[in-house]
Amino acid sequence: PLGAFLSGGIDSSVVTGLAAKQTDRLKTFSIGFKDEPMFDETEFALSVSKKHNTEHTVFNISNDDLFNIVFEVLDYLDEPFGDSSALNVYLLSRETKKKVTVALSGDGADELFGGYNKHMAEWRIRNRGWIESLLITSQPLWQWLPQSRHSKLGNTIRQFNRFTEGAKMNPADRYWSWASFGTEKEAMNMLKDKVIDDEYFSRKKENVKFINGASDLNDVFRNDMSLVLVNDMLVKVDLMSMANSLEVRSPFVDYKVAEFAFKIPSDFKINKTGRKKIIKDTFSDLLPAEVLQRNKQGFEVPLLKWFRNELRSLIKDDLLADNFIVRQGIFNPESVKRLKHLIFDSSSPGEAVHRIWGLIVFQYWWKKNMEL
Repeated sequence: PLGAFLSGGIDSSVVTGLAAKQTDRLKTFSIGFKDEPMFDETEFALSVSKKHNTEHTVFNISNDDLFNIVFEVLDYLDEPFGDSSALNVYLLSRETKKKVTVALSGDGADELFGGYNKHMAEWRIRNRGWIESLLITSQPLWQWLPQSRHSKLGNTIRQFNRFTEGAKMNPADRYWSWASFGTEKEAMNMLKDKVIDDEYFSRKKENVKFINGASDLNDVFRNDMSLVLVNDMLVKVDLMSMANSLEVRSPFVDYKVAEFAFKIPSDFKINKTGRKKIIKDTFSDLLPAEVLQRNKQGFEVPLLKWFRNELRSLIKDDLLADNFIVRQGIFNPESVKRLKHLIFDSSSPGEAVHRIWGLIVFQYWWKKNMEL
């Protein structure tokens, strides 16, 4: 039995629309966050389902539902994997498997056709006008305002600050910065032995090797395909779907589609009017107007509430406890304390939420596998 993941975004909606032409009453699946309206996309998924007459199932999950599978997911990871949206994919895969054995996804379109916020930000820097110049000169303001991924205003300020910081960098360093949840200095300060050696810079150079700063943004898309898609997005879906014995197939990463994507100029994909233009233009008849016109929304997890409530004791008294950090001898205790302060006591946690999650994943893996 075949189904399709349907988030309500452009990519999964296109895949759903095409698949629905090939079968009657295609089964589609999405998850909604009933406790976190900011992350909920189910209304868009429902509009796509109605347009294509699919048999749609919405899994409305709570923060408790997510929390209940945290350790199940952490136990499944063979090595540290820091993308928290793996939790969403795990739940979606688990529930989808109850009704089908194979699910289609829209993975790959963002990397191949320019769908991420960072792609538009890069386009605006390489083609900057007076608005971009104004944002850049206003950087001192953005630095001091509260930044958070968990409110619309805080997230906008966070994005403005990252944009203005990136504008001062060369294209390769900017790409590396925007692909990260912390700066190189912050990463170095996290370590007890503050050394970033030649191996790090060698790996960094390899991981940004396609970035050249040309007016055509295909260099960024090519780098995303080799770094982000291969090492994060596809790994996440493969791990979490296989954990639930569900097969997931991604039509956008068919090699013929990828070869075509890199034969066309980036102007077909992104310009001042928007992103993934060729996808939207080609398949506009498959997309409801509200889906076609909406902004990109990430597939994120509401972590901050957990950290301040359900996971507070795990962080403060166990995995990131001061005495354990000292005994372990890997991380700088003062840097870990500063991160915990941003999470528990600050109205401007910024990227600390995802840095803490990365530490939780690593520490859990370390205790399980290295502390014998």
